Amino acid sequence: MDAEASYEAPAPMETSCSNFVVVFGPPGSGKGTQAAILAEKLGIPAISTGAMLRDAVAEGSELGHRVEEIMNSGALVDDATMTDVLRARLIRQDSQEGFLLDGYPRTIEQAETLDRILADMDSAVGAVLMIRVPDEELIRRIVSRGRADDTAEVAATRLSVYREKTAPVLRIYEDRGVLHEIDGNRPIKAVTESLVGSLEGCN
Repeated sequence: MDAEASYEAPAPMETSCSNFVVVFGPPGSGKGTQAAILAEKLGIPAISTGAMLRDAVAEGSELGHRVEEIMNSGALVDDATMTDVLRARLIRQDSQEGFLLDGYPRTIEQAETLDRILADMDSAVGAVLMIRVPDEELIRRIVSRGRADDTAEVAATRLSVYREKTAPVLRIYEDRGVLHEIDGNRPIKAVTESLVGSLEGCN
C-alpha cells in the first residue's frame, strides 16, 4: 500500500526507554520517513550513515578529508574510518540526551563499536525498532520509484543481501530484549503509532 503523501508528527512524547534508539528496515520500508518523525517526536536528532559522512566532509577536518578521498575513489568507507565518523557525530552536544540512528550498525562488528562508544557516554542502546514489510511489497515500492537501477531483479538482490547482513545484528538485540518488530505494510500514521507504542511500552 502506498505511503501517505504527508504526515504531521504527533506531540512530543516521553518514553521509558533510553533515548538511544536504532531503526532498522530494508530498502522501501519507509525507515527514513519514520526515523524523521520519531526523532522530532522525541526531540532528538535523526542520524543516518549518509548524513554523518556528508557532515564529516563538510567540516573540512582531517577526518573529513579522509572520508572525502575514500568516497571520491568510489570505495566503501572502511569500518575504522566509519567508527571515527560515528564517534565524532555522537559526542556532539545535540546527541548527549539521545539520538535515533538510521543505517548503523550493519554488522556485528559495528554493533560492538556502537556499544563501546555508548559505554564511554555511560549509556547503551535502549530500543531497536525493526520495520518489517513483505518482500513483494518492498519490490513494488522500489520499482515504482522509476529510477533506472530500480528493477525488480536488482531490488530482490538488494533485499537478499540486506537480510543476510542484518539478521545476525538483530539477533544480538533480540537476545538483549530491546528488539521491537513493527508491521510496516500499513499507512505512515499507523506505523508511527506502533513505533511510538513500542517505545512507550519498553523498559
